[in-house]
Amino acid sequence: MAATMKDVAKLAGTSTATVSKVLNGSYAISEPTADRVRQAMEELNYHPNAAARNFAKQSTRCVVFLAELGENTGFSNPHMFEIVRGLEHALSEKAYSLIIKNIDAAGACAYIEQTMGTKAADGFVIHASVISEELDELIYKESIPHLVIGMPHFTNHFCWIDIDNRLAGEMAARYLFQRGYQALAFVAGEDKDEISRHRLEGVLSVLQQHDVILPHAYLRNGVSECDSGYQMTKEILKADRRPDAMICANNYIAYGCVLALRDSGLVIPHDVGVITFDDYPFSQILSPRLTVIGIDVYDVGVQAGKQMIQKIRKPNLYIQSYITMPTLIERESTI
Repeated sequence: MAATMKDVAKLAGTSTATVSKVLNGSYAISEPTADRVRQAMEELNYHPNAAARNFAKQSTRCVVFLAELGENTGFSNPHMFEIVRGLEHALSEKAYSLIIKNIDAAGACAYIEQTMGTKAADGFVIHASVISEELDELIYKESIPHLVIGMPHFTNHFCWIDIDNRLAGEMAARYLFQRGYQALAFVAGEDKDEISRHRLEGVLSVLQQHDVILPHAYLRNGVSECDSGYQMTKEILKADRRPDAMICANNYIAYGCVLALRDSGLVIPHDVGVITFDDYPFSQILSPRLTVIGIDVYDVGVQAGKQMIQKIRKPNLYIQSYITMPTLIERESTI
């Protein structure tokens, strides 16, 4: 005869309510008690009927991650999958499953509306690249449990978490000044690239503190590709006075920057220092290895998962905050 919840409670020395809370991933149960319950379940070979339990609670214990995952996303945005890995880890620890949905901003509203209408998910983690004002209105009006990864660039009601990219820019510029660099250039992404823009804002704030102006010739915008980074660096090197350090908005731009400096006969870091952001995919394999302001994107996913569970349990919880502080990783590309 199959074991019951009462059998588990008796063996673990707890109440059936405690067993139920452990099954539902409640934070209210101490870890030693939860361990006893899990051990009892294993000894009795107890397997709860998850579908029936979730139906009774009107819960699927499922969260959907929405993002635009185009061709070669694994190469062009490797951080996406580290975020997903951290998100899945945090959700699975509380017995939630994760569905990944490839979608663009135009389709996000209809998908979320349909999914909530059929009660196919308890909530949504949404990458900022697929949000819109229409989606903001839908989520606010229907009180849909959600969390956006990335700060929205328009006035909104979203709950969101983000990395403090402005602080990252401040850290990069401050470090270079401390190392004795004076003439800093910034090789940026596109004008619409919010991450690059916030990092530049951080750099400019430190320059202002040091009464240093960033010459127009020392700032270039382009796409986040190696070829663009190469071309932008070549343009900066045409300035009347060569900068003594290059701040690159991301790894792809940094790769092109390093090649351009090398092709121009300049030695890193003796002629020009180079610093970039994030530690993947090229910082550790270029020669010299690049100094970076690193971000633990796996932890971003973990924090998103934890916050999402809190949102499901407390629908009125409002979250708009920065998480996961940047860290300096010093390597051979700066003196």
